[in-house]
Amino acid sequence: MTPGFSVRRAASEDVAAVARLSLQLDPALDANTIAERFARLLTRPTHAFFVLDDADGVGGFAAAEHRSLLQFGDRIEMVALVVDAPLRRQGAGSALVAAVEAWAWRRGVEDLVVRSSLARDASHPFYQHVGYVHHKTQHVYTRKLTP
Repeated sequence: MTPGFSVRRAASEDVAAVARLSLQLDPALDANTIAERFARLLTRPTHAFFVLDDADGVGGFAAAEHRSLLQFGDRIEMVALVVDAPLRRQGAGSALVAAVEAWAWRRGVEDLVVRSSLARDASHPFYQHVGYVHHKTQHVYTRKLTP
């Protein structure tokens, strides 16, 4: 059976769908803020966004960033992956990951990284299934700088 979806590079007209889907990652996010960030990042050559089109519109997206780090060199980090619930377990997530990997390959980058919250239990076996290896668990610290 052929899946009823396709993957393509995101475009500016996908802003509302990406903002809506981002709320599945964190319902506390502000859709308007996500839309503004998406519009800004979409034009950066170090970022790539891919969307999953199905019969009902955009049903998922992946975002990636090309980073050059002192300790590790060049790597691609998949910074977001969201698939609407009705499309899960049909190859949609794998298709989005494959699009990010193809982008990395075209850029000549072999190392890919994805971070997944410990709270996202379903994502861990998915990433292992598509060939990613658990590397480490860490704490993340943040600080808000205010004037």
